[in-house]
Amino acid sequence: MKINVKVRARCKREGVSGPLPDGSYKVEVKAPPVDGSANEAVCNLLAQFFKKHKREVRVVLGSTNSRKVVEIDD
Repeated sequence: MKINVKVRARCKREGVSGPLPDGSYKVEVKAPPVDGSANEAVCNLLAQFFKKHKREVRVVLGSTNSRKVVEIDD
């Protein structure tokens, strides 16, 4: 399954909100957007949210953008 994600990095709290009316999810992470640390934090949070292993969640589009497409293995 592929989902659209809007990421906010360097937030005070971490969490996943959604699905939003447009079908996307909002993810807030504490990690800064440096060297892929925010992408890794997004994958970890989404894995917890969807009850999947970390290796089953990956960013497929938008690795340097705040809007991403994330693929989750079924």
